[in-house]
Amino acid sequence: MELSRMSWAQAREAIQKAGVALLPVGSTEQHGPHLPLGTDWLTAQEIARRAGKKGGWLVLPTVPVGVSEHHRQFWGTLWVPPEVLRDYVMGVARSLAFHGLRRLVFVNGHGGNTAALEEAARRLRLEGIYAFVYVWWRAIPETIAQVIESGGSHAAEMETAVVLAIAPELVRRENYGEAVAKGAPEWGKKVEGVDVGFDTVDFSQSGATGDPARATVEKGERILQAAAERLDAFCRWLAAQPEEALAPKPHLP
Repeated sequence: MELSRMSWAQAREAIQKAGVALLPVGSTEQHGPHLPLGTDWLTAQEIARRAGKKGGWLVLPTVPVGVSEHHRQFWGTLWVPPEVLRDYVMGVARSLAFHGLRRLVFVNGHGGNTAALEEAARRLRLEGIYAFVYVWWRAIPETIAQVIESGGSHAAEMETAVVLAIAPELVRRENYGEAVAKGAPEWGKKVEGVDVGFDTVDFSQSGATGDPARATVEKGERILQAAAERLDAFCRWLAAQPEEALAPKPHLP
């Protein structure tokens, strides 16, 4: 059930019925010379849509710009400060709560968003709005270990496989070589255990890490399916919880 496709009369019934809402949150940022800037929000949106169909959850409009300033040297990257993303999703959650739906999941497609979304969830809990952060790649480590053969976390085999499954026409396979030649094997740069790679360009001139060459549609489908199934399972748990189990606890006796 996608809210943006409904009339207000349809939304009234859907909100009363859903039990849990899903808010996909991603980014518009560089993903190497071979993947689209919308990789993260496209992935979050697809996982939310698949889970929504499985469980009848309400899927909210996708948030396409997130905390991505560390990619700013690459053309087309957009970003907002962490506090702006935090306040924005809190505003969305509050407006949904006004209509009576007070349980939702932030379906996160970008690691840079995580801290802001978690802070939003903690603050909302104090208002009686129960939001949780679903970071899809953290939720399915077993599937990723079974499917993905090479390293790299950004614009590598895994993300490339997912985009191949969602929108293969957006993947520029002819640029795989450039992604690797000017990229990095893994994310970040450390000296004596200290992270010194504040910006992506500090360690990757192509913006990519790892090697996308082993990505396939089939691998992407397995990852998307597993992520949607795990999200649906979490929503079922959330919908079944009594409010007292979700609310902040009182002082210890």
